Amino acid sequence: MVQYPMQTGPIGVFDSGYGGLTILQKIRELMPQYDYVYLGDNARTPYGTRSFDVVYEFTKQSVKKLFDLGCPLVILGCNTASAKALKSIQTNDLPQWGNERRVLGVIRPTVEAIDSITKSRHVGILGTVGTIQSESYPIEIKKLFPDITVNGNACPMWVPLVENSEYNSDGADYFVKKELDRLLSQDKDIDTIVLACTHYPLLIDKIRKYVPKEMNIVSQGEIVAKSLENYLSRHGDMENHIGRSASCKFYTTEAIEKFRKSASVFLHEEIEAERITLAL
Repeated sequence: MVQYPMQTGPIGVFDSGYGGLTILQKIRELMPQYDYVYLGDNARTPYGTRSFDVVYEFTKQSVKKLFDLGCPLVILGCNTASAKALKSIQTNDLPQWGNERRVLGVIRPTVEAIDSITKSRHVGILGTVGTIQSESYPIEIKKLFPDITVNGNACPMWVPLVENSEYNSDGADYFVKKELDRLLSQDKDIDTIVLACTHYPLLIDKIRKYVPKEMNIVSQGEIVAKSLENYLSRHGDMENHIGRSASCKFYTTEAIEKFRKSASVFLHEEIEAERITLAL
């Protein structure tokens, strides 16, 4: 494996598709001074139904590419990658790539925030098949807050609705209501729903239509951004290696025009992007 010497560079944000753009957007709003690189493995999305081994290999390839691009710190802005690949990369690969580099996920900061949100101590998790089957959220929540009851439900149609710009369509209502009803039927005391997929915030208007008004809907962008800000404030050695020219570059494994069109839906702005290939 290649050892990567530490250098000043951008914060890398990775996602299997476009959902990580919701994380990147909130991070940039909170910390616009830093440099950023976004990498979407759009050619191989979705990751949600893939095996642990495949998600690990794909995610490892993307993290390596971001290190090649000079990133000292990479955020896995994808719940499936965080659930299925983060621990293996931190344990098996970082020691070979250079221990001074860091890879962080979105699950831990989300879990840490739940305690102050739920009052009933009953929480629902909505995510991809991969995230729900991994049981990452129930495991992490029980570690920190054993008194919280957790129920999860996979929403296999939600990512395709967002990726194909159908999240505002009438047809989306059927799939949104169906999965919410399924989740809430598991536990009538749920007062907090975690959107454990970074695509799901685009469906939030429809989600709010089919849940009680007082229901807490937890979207991850602001939580992850605040957690990262806190992390950098506590790790000055890492913060000193983040570039500060307020730049942001976008890379995709898909066709550039397709990525630009879809990314503009998430970011509400036109962007430029470059196409890259991934390999170990």
